[in-house]
Amino acid sequence: MTVALLVNPAARAGAHTGAAERAAERLRTHGVRTTILSGGSAHESSELLRTAIELGAAAVVVAGGDGTVNLALQEVAGTGIPLGIIPSGTGNDLATTLGLRELDPVSAADAVAAGATRDIDLARVTRDDGSRAYFATVLASGFDSRVNDRANTMRWPRGDSRYTLAVLVEFMTLSGLPYEVELALVDGTIRRVTGDLLMATIGNGTSYGGGIPICPDADPADGELDVTLIRPAGRLRLLRLLPRVYKGTHTGIDEVSTFRVRSVRLASPGVTAYADGDPIGTLPLTVDVAPRALRVFVPR
Repeated sequence: MTVALLVNPAARAGAHTGAAERAAERLRTHGVRTTILSGGSAHESSELLRTAIELGAAAVVVAGGDGTVNLALQEVAGTGIPLGIIPSGTGNDLATTLGLRELDPVSAADAVAAGATRDIDLARVTRDDGSRAYFATVLASGFDSRVNDRANTMRWPRGDSRYTLAVLVEFMTLSGLPYEVELALVDGTIRRVTGDLLMATIGNGTSYGGGIPICPDADPADGELDVTLIRPAGRLRLLRLLPRVYKGTHTGIDEVSTFRVRSVRLASPGVTAYADGDPIGTLPLTVDVAPRALRVFVPR
């Protein structure tokens, strides 16, 4: 097997600090031919990966977090080319979903070499200009996308606590935003939600931001997407809500609505949506499910 191992040198938690080299060395001991790809930008990384696939790479492995994994998704979605993850980024939420988060680079490489795979769904975003992109975990808009804006500009602290601090800072200026949401429910009916929302999130996976279970019941292999909408409330009440969000027990609160959908359209003026931790487009956006679009390596 020939593997293209993608590293993004701009990854926030330093995916290039040795994890890729250790994983590549381990793969080679298993007889897996491994080429490390490291672009100077997201665009260059994508081009390098695309070329490697055209030249016959049988599998793709990513050393990094969800943002770097997302670059690879765009190239391997729907192809049947399996994707492996060496979790070494800030969030690692897809790695958590796949049971890889706690693996060190050597153990994660062993999972690739062992060859066990499963097929999971992806969420597919269609922008108003017709362009498309995929994501694997959660799309965030509203309060949580503002948290991402802030977290991405913070130099300290590193790791998951960066998101926690960004949440607390953004909470101080919390306000609702006008939304129009159109939900194509799994029973075939259409439901529309309009009015102010604090946040609107779409989950193919359960968590974002390094393990925050915003869509706690999402299953990336059920052919459906989970939507979580949170309406404005008093700041003190919302402050009490935050710990429940981190525990995944928030879905029973009056201000929280959840839906199972085949597709959803989100619209709100000037709001940038984030998916897999990085910007994916400005609302309005339409998101639908691409069933079993990604083959991933998993531990045996």
